[in-house]
Amino acid sequence: MARLEEKQGTMVPSSMPQQQNPLQQLQAKFKEVENGFRAWLSKQPLPVEATVVTTTGAAQGAAIGALMGGPLVQARNFAVMTGVNAGISCVMKRLRGKEDVQSSMAAAFGSGAMFSLVSGMGGPNQAANAVTSGLFFALVQGGLFQLGQKFSQPPVEDVNYYRTRSMLNSLGLQNYEKNFKKGLLTDSTLPLLTDRQAVGLFSPLV
Repeated sequence: MARLEEKQGTMVPSSMPQQQNPLQQLQAKFKEVENGFRAWLSKQPLPVEATVVTTTGAAQGAAIGALMGGPLVQARNFAVMTGVNAGISCVMKRLRGKEDVQSSMAAAFGSGAMFSLVSGMGGPNQAANAVTSGLFFALVQGGLFQLGQKFSQPPVEDVNYYRTRSMLNSLGLQNYEKNFKKGLLTDSTLPLLTDRQAVGLFSPLV
């Protein structure tokens, strides 16, 4: 039961410390442990890091395969595919010092080829089929990586309107930039503007 304190002749509840949501506490703790683990792992030799990452990826893949309700062989196939992908990605990132489309495609090729081998696809032509599957995985992953990069990057600054935009901003007229673009006025054509045309640019926004 909350205590009551007297304040200016009235009884008000005393301030109670607010308890943090248990779910938020759990998420914060998990994030802290995850960040600490990643920091520790990045300081380990490459074979250790690759082994841990591959094992973790394989476990995640096996869990996904099991949750999909398929047979145990499906969990095994997913484990191999995700484990190989994670391991190659880890090695490529350590060696190249960055994540790029080449590293992503190399990891996808390895995971696709291994998935084809362990799943028994292709019959007697397993080797050729593994290469084909690897190439297919690599092409798809490369396309997805490029698409993700395109949408994650900020829009490119329109160099044709750089000076015009700066001028409008300095005059507090940045809201009229749409009128300038509608009139196809770039930095190179702006000096050709007549007085009458200039008045029209600052008419009510359209």
